[in-house]
Amino acid sequence: MELRHLRYFQVLAEELHFGRAAARLHISQPPLTSHIKDLEREVGARLFDRTTRRVDLTEEGRLFLDRVGAVLTSLDDAVEEVRDHAAGRRGRIRVGFVSSASGTVIPPALRRFRDLNPHVRVDLSPLTTREQIDALQAGRLDLGLIRAGGRVEDLRVEPLVEEALVVVLPTHHRLADQAEVDIGDLIGERLILFPQTLMPAYLAQIWGLFAECGAEPWVVQEAIHHETVLGLVSAEVGLSILPESVSWFGTDRIAIRPLVQKVTTALMIARTTESANPAEAAFVDCLYAAMGEMPSG
Repeated sequence: MELRHLRYFQVLAEELHFGRAAARLHISQPPLTSHIKDLEREVGARLFDRTTRRVDLTEEGRLFLDRVGAVLTSLDDAVEEVRDHAAGRRGRIRVGFVSSASGTVIPPALRRFRDLNPHVRVDLSPLTTREQIDALQAGRLDLGLIRAGGRVEDLRVEPLVEEALVVVLPTHHRLADQAEVDIGDLIGERLILFPQTLMPAYLAQIWGLFAECGAEPWVVQEAIHHETVLGLVSAEVGLSILPESVSWFGTDRIAIRPLVQKVTTALMIARTTESANPAEAAFVDCLYAAMGEMPSG
């Protein structure tokens, strides 16, 4: 039994007229009549009562129509679902991101993506750069937002946005009165930074700034997420150096000042070189669109 025989039967059952059914199917009437006869032989029952003036379904035809309709609907749904999945409109995507992206690009990108792809599940994981690289290489993530750190094996990395580094300090700290802060002013200050093993490239930038002054940063506390760092700064545990997007998380208990040195850090999109997830490109498009819509400053 061929699939086309079932579709021919369904159309004829709807039209109850060989001429109209043949026109809908874009075939001539004699082949349609022949195909229906072949189907009746294979089923072993007469499906239509035919006279020169009218065509009606038999009792067996009505029973067959109920089953055939369900089969064809299920098949059409399956074809549509597979096409949607192949086009990235269905399925699942796993996205990792550094904490600085959680209040900036991730919310508008996610909102846009869900509006355009309501049937794609998005799993979000706040992770450090090192954790994301490991997860991408192990196949646990499809996409990551990481801090720049050179070429990474088996990953494609492209820039999303470049940000200046800024100093974050309590509002009544002596340096809060300055329009800009020189890295030399931070020598001997207690600092809260990310763990070296989890954000190696980012920490290398900061250590490099101090090295230019012939000093090393005095790290009194390590924290993984920006929100934690800001909480510690507001509690006067120490100062920190963060990307300028930290201003999106600011409170009235902290001050944010640009560095004199004008050093930048890049937020990068990372993905595997041979990704099999079609939703990935759609999410990347939403990330770029979100960046274009975000206000500056």
